[in-house]
Amino acid sequence: MRTRFDEQLAALNEALIEMAEAVERAIADAGRALIDKDMELARRIISQDDEIDAREKEIENLCLKLILRQQPVAGDLRLVSSILKMLTDLERIGDHASDISEINLLLEGKPYIKKLEHIPQMAEITMGMVKDSIRAFVDKDIELAKEVIGRDDEVDELFATVKNDLIKLINENPDNGDQAIDLIMIAKYFERIGDHATNIAEWFIFSMTGVHKDYKVM
Repeated sequence: MRTRFDEQLAALNEALIEMAEAVERAIADAGRALIDKDMELARRIISQDDEIDAREKEIENLCLKLILRQQPVAGDLRLVSSILKMLTDLERIGDHASDISEINLLLEGKPYIKKLEHIPQMAEITMGMVKDSIRAFVDKDIELAKEVIGRDDEVDELFATVKNDLIKLINENPDNGDQAIDLIMIAKYFERIGDHATNIAEWFIFSMTGVHKDYKVM
């Protein structure tokens, strides 16, 4: 019975890793499409969001079958429940990559009102956070998960910088308003991706310890 459970759990972990890799690519591509003004890439990211959603449903079904058929208890149930939570965050990250790409399409043919510097940094950091949050889960590395959580402050600081810089440009010239708002929204989506990566790290820690920042399970 335990062998069967472990086999199904291994398949579940592999599916989660594959979904995370697809999400990481979506973040990287969204940042590259923005910088390079690559509208074809932006459109591809949007179209691929359905694939990420489909992966979520498949893994969700695997989790539910594992719970219903194997009836895990204690730590095993907490682990599967945590994976379901991580799954939701990964799907939302995929949505945000698509959201960024949709805004990117609105900017087609328009020169940027300022050099993109901090937004690409946000893209790089958040992609690393997603990658490391999943690696922490796979390797059962609580310290790495804590490092991911710590990096969220850096993303928040970059978002504040982007927002302040763009608001200043609006004040200097109201004609900058539309694009400035679009770029602020893009930065906000990257900031949210950082939040979701943090959530994944926190749910992994919960799966290992039974302790979450919002509540504790004995």
